[in-house]
Amino acid sequence: QVQLVESGGGLVQPGGSLRLSCAASGSIASFHTMRWYRQAPGKQREFIALLTSGGSTRYGDSAKGRFTIARDNAKNMVFLQMNSLKPEDTAVYYCNGLGSFDVWGPGTQVTVSS
Repeated sequence: QVQLVESGGGLVQPGGSLRLSCAASGSIASFHTMRWYRQAPGKQREFIALLTSGGSTRYGDSAKGRFTIARDNAKNMVFLQMNSLKPEDTAVYYCNGLGSFDVWGPGTQVTVSS
C-alpha cells in the first residue's frame, strides 16, 4: 500500500506563504483523487482542496483565492501552495489519497503567528 508523508509546515507570519508537499512512497497515479484537509485544535477536520487525475480541482471556502493544489506525477508528489496566510489557518494539514485505499499522511503543523 502506498504511504503518504507531508512536509513543509512551520511557523510563518500573517500574510506570508508556505508550500506544503505530500510525498508518496509509490506511484501517486494509483490515486484518482488527492486531497488536503486540516484540523485545528478543538475543531473538526476541514476540507481544503482536491485534485483529480483528470485535472479537476475544487477548494473549500477558506482556501478559495489563496491556496493552490498541484501534483507532479513524475515525482509522485502533491503540493499545496498557501498564500496570504492568516492566524486562523493555523492547523495540522493532512494529505489524503483516494484510490483502492483511502490513505492519509501523518500531517504537518502550520502555525501562522506574529
